[in-house]
Amino acid sequence: MDVILLKDVDGVGSKGEVAGVSDGYARNYLLPRKLAEVATPGRIAEVRRDMEEKADQERREAERAEDVRDMLSKTVLTIPAAAGQGEKLFGSITNQDIATAIYAARNIRIDKHRVLLEDHIKALGTYMVPVDVHQTVEHAEVKVIIVAKDE
Repeated sequence: MDVILLKDVDGVGSKGEVAGVSDGYARNYLLPRKLAEVATPGRIAEVRRDMEEKADQERREAERAEDVRDMLSKTVLTIPAAAGQGEKLFGSITNQDIATAIYAARNIRIDKHRVLLEDHIKALGTYMVPVDVHQTVEHAEVKVIIVAKDE
């Protein structure tokens, strides 16, 4: 019996695939647990269309991510921070601070976990901070300048 898998099933296939399994396995295991449904010609065509639409959407997201990466690579952020003697900051600049500055400068929302700052910035100066835009696109390098805040 041919079935369309609704979830990944070990030893059978992954979600969206059409798999040929024995009648008993389909009736007694896959169908009652909602792991698969019976493959009809109309349903197979529908699943293929859905998979093609999903692939197109992923491709469009990757293209948009490349545009965002290019924009972020050209971005220079200036973040004012309170500093003491020897150019040391009172506190530090975190991933969240950089993500907020990106949103303020370019109106692009970046999750703080995608700002790949190895350690918090604790001194004045210029830093190149990698930002992960999308899993299929290489990360962008954002130039961050930390300046003393005028009080």
